[in-house]
Amino acid sequence: MSDKFRKSVTGIFVVILLCICPFLVNAYCIGSDETEKSVQNYSCVEVPRYVEFCGDTIDLTRYDRHERMDRELMAFSFMHSTSIQTIKRANRYFPVIVPILKENGIPEDFKYLMAIESACNPLARSGAGAAGLWQFMPTTGKEYGLEVNSHVDERYHIEKSTVAACKYLKDAYRKFGDWISVAASYNAGQGRISQQQERQYTDETLDLYLVEETARYVYRIFAAKILFSNPSAFGFYLRHSDLYPQIHYRTVKVSESISDLARFARGQGLTYALLKNLNPWLRSTSLPSRNGKEYTIKLPENDKADYNPDFTIPYSKEWVVE
Repeated sequence: MSDKFRKSVTGIFVVILLCICPFLVNAYCIGSDETEKSVQNYSCVEVPRYVEFCGDTIDLTRYDRHERMDRELMAFSFMHSTSIQTIKRANRYFPVIVPILKENGIPEDFKYLMAIESACNPLARSGAGAAGLWQFMPTTGKEYGLEVNSHVDERYHIEKSTVAACKYLKDAYRKFGDWISVAASYNAGQGRISQQQERQYTDETLDLYLVEETARYVYRIFAAKILFSNPSAFGFYLRHSDLYPQIHYRTVKVSESISDLARFARGQGLTYALLKNLNPWLRSTSLPSRNGKEYTIKLPENDKADYNPDFTIPYSKEWVVE
């Protein structure tokens, strides 16, 4: 057989093979398991017919509610880095704030309000000046018992700001009597929600015509709950080692002035950066004494400070695939 003939036969064989391969592969895939449905990867998370929030069932079948919900689900789907990092951080902070919510009689679903307010970032700060996990403005923070000044800003204090948020939420519930209105008021203010209910002749907050930010706000909370309930539906597949673990720490109580926090940190066997990281409410290089007020400072336990993904415990089993 000549080389020219051999090359011709080989060429014909390759062409035939390329033509029939797709059909062979398709036939194999169908025949391998006739009862198994093919899996599709859709671009959008399906809007549910309803969502549960604080014990109430919210009907989402009406076109306007469906489309509002759809918008927020798409936002979480395609803000990949923010959505994933929010879940990672939540593994550290949900175990801290949820017991405080329960202790104060606030439904656990309000942890999702915190998530959309700050992306679970205790250092979050808005352009308007709201700060911390719960995004308190300075005046509102002070109103609910937080110390806010150039040295101490307890809006960044994880536990104290959560207690303050509980106080606000309870006040709002006494006014409205339903948690949807309470959630909306966290964004718009109690006065505005109450005013619009009167002007629009309805107590159903989801049916109010509101400015866009507030109109989206409660649906963003619903979307966050759906995200945290099933991240894989959004295309987010996390290992338990991807989540941020809780930080082990010990505490020291101080009531006297600390003129140099960096020197204080050095004396405690850690860096100034770590001191500030674990105590973001310390806003200056010093901590003046204020009428003998006692502050509790967190210090990382050095023997447990190293990152060890093998010991990271998922807050929810739905967050991880392994």
